[in-house]
Amino acid sequence: MSEQDNKWKFLIIADDTPEFMKVLRLASKRAQKVGGSILLLHIIPPADFQHWTSVKDIMEEEAMEEAREHVENHVREIKRISGLDAEALIRKGKPEEVISEVIASDHDIHLLVLGADVDGDPGPLIKSFREVLLNVLHMPVLVVPGNMTDEEIDKFA
Repeated sequence: MSEQDNKWKFLIIADDTPEFMKVLRLASKRAQKVGGSILLLHIIPPADFQHWTSVKDIMEEEAMEEAREHVENHVREIKRISGLDAEALIRKGKPEEVISEVIASDHDIHLLVLGADVDGDPGPLIKSFREVLLNVLHMPVLVVPGNMTDEEIDKFA
């Protein structure tokens, strides 16, 4: 078994929730501490527009361009926080299906890191995890509460 085989890869799902930046910080710090790596996955949900194909194509291209910009910003932030160069993927599809497919195809992923809103609705990824992913995934999942401070995250990491 090589050193690469023992390297922990943290999968984080990039989204626009406030708690995502907590996930990014904790995963970055933890991966740095254990000599691991980050896989940043941005999922573009299926377009809910079926009247005109050309309009749908334009909407999907705009979503892809926006996703690229977000991913580039997140990769830079991971580098700033931890010094690590993150691997990034952008996929289209239903989040629970995409997450399952990515994990099934990358055997180096050791931990899924999700964020949860603590002030009400925990968020779509936590719901999806509870309803679908929990039955499919065979790995630990770390849920980062959205109310953690940077100091608490740094202490935990």
